[in-house]
Amino acid sequence: MTNMNEKTELSVVVPVFNEEGNIGELYGRLTSVFKDIGLGYEIIFVNDGSSDGSLTGLKKLASEDRHVRIVDLARNFGHQMAITGGLDFATGEAVVILDADLQDPPEVISEMVEEWKAGAEVVSAVRRQRKGESFLKKATAFLFYRIFVRLSGINMPLDAGDFRLIDRKVLNSLKGIRERNRFIRGLISWIGYNHKSIYYDRQERKRGQTKFPFLKMFKFSVDAITSFSIFPLRIATVMGVIVSALSFMVIIYLIYLKLVTDKLVQGWMTLAGSILFLGGMQLLFLGIIGEYIGRIYDEVKGRPLYIVRDTHGFK
Repeated sequence: MTNMNEKTELSVVVPVFNEEGNIGELYGRLTSVFKDIGLGYEIIFVNDGSSDGSLTGLKKLASEDRHVRIVDLARNFGHQMAITGGLDFATGEAVVILDADLQDPPEVISEMVEEWKAGAEVVSAVRRQRKGESFLKKATAFLFYRIFVRLSGINMPLDAGDFRLIDRKVLNSLKGIRERNRFIRGLISWIGYNHKSIYYDRQERKRGQTKFPFLKMFKFSVDAITSFSIFPLRIATVMGVIVSALSFMVIIYLIYLKLVTDKLVQGWMTLAGSILFLGGMQLLFLGIIGEYIGRIYDEVKGRPLYIVRDTHGFK
């Protein structure tokens, strides 16, 4: 049995959604890593409404090891909210965010801790390779990070997910940001502090199914960009100016044809195409405006980010 008064120097936050097959191996590899590191630690598993046997397995671990804590959410609130819940409960001087799918090797935490001890306040794990992922997913991820950095102006490490270590100072600042459309890796970069990147090879998923299919990844990307940039709204403004200028030039040209020449303007298909084009542009930009209005609506409701059903293993 461990000492309940042992100082917690390092917390690991692990969001869990239907990862029954990975929990045992993840726990074993984490405990092995912490034995080598030699720091007081806690492992906070956040059950994000799992419908398989994940919660049962987690409760068994918590009953056997006092380093294990469980935050059981009332339903599935989503990956970013589950991470937020775990961070809110973390007590360590540093916190590591790690997914439960074992694609991010827990052994990398040792290198993160070394950088933290050397003075880094944020240590991001950057993916050199993404094994077992399709070309489409790799290509879209590559483009997303570069588009996001360009539009937001935030110096976020390229190709780095949520797998990272943050110091307590960074965590305290992050806990003060309660916006609903959360892009945690972007928020951590926005906060600042002394940042260090390390590199690793992301592994292929061995068990279970991915929780981020293409459509969900697309929504996540839209949420990230609209949370940090108003550039899409500026595109609407610029396109409006361009279309208005072109329309004015066409009107001047038509007046010229009428007054100076005897030519007749023909072609109803051209007219219909122009109307359809302008109508499509208007609907597109109304949709962009609607995305931002929807986010305002979510924020002003003031609902909690997540609801906890129960906790296990906490003092």
